[in-house]
Amino acid sequence: MGQPGAAVRIEPLTAATWPVLETLFRKGGDPRWCWCQYWRLRSKDFAASRVPELRHRLRAAADGPVAPGLVALRDGAAVGWVSLGPRETFERIERSRVIPRVDDAPVWSIVCFAVDASARGEGVGAALLDAAVSHATSNGAAILEAYPVDLPTGGALPAESAFTGTLAMFERAGFTVVADTTSSAGGHPRVVVRREIDAPAESQATA
Repeated sequence: MGQPGAAVRIEPLTAATWPVLETLFRKGGDPRWCWCQYWRLRSKDFAASRVPELRHRLRAAADGPVAPGLVALRDGAAVGWVSLGPRETFERIERSRVIPRVDDAPVWSIVCFAVDASARGEGVGAALLDAAVSHATSNGAAILEAYPVDLPTGGALPAESAFTGTLAMFERAGFTVVADTTSSAGGHPRVVVRREIDAPAESQATA
């Protein structure tokens, strides 16, 4: 996997980066059965889909005009992933009764992170978030939105409950809370946060 703490580079998911992301996802945890389709499909459609179909959907998206996410690479291996895109591409969120639509403004949503166990605590999540902002900007996004967990200071959250990110990480990247939700993870509430692209982050920090 490479040397812990070594620098990562972040690339869009394409046919070229698919093999290393597939290796990361096959290691286990939620990515192995979800293949980052949980937010992209309606609840009933996701429940009716088998894992090979979900994997195929993500692989097909890698050939699309806009990458469905970004891959963090270290020494040629994938150590992290972030999924994002226009909110309307995430059917579960669009139809959600627990995550409210704030307004009719066109937004890009950052919905999911995955970081390899060997790279956690090394700032990979924060690097992916910074890259996601740049990726969305280059594709014309004016507002970014996300649904992180509001974890109390000093609180702990299992990795499988932290896939939408934490509020503290997003606040360090210049996002602010714009709405509460009735969604939760690990017993802690999720909130809706936003950042306007022309609003610079006040500071950068590691996740």
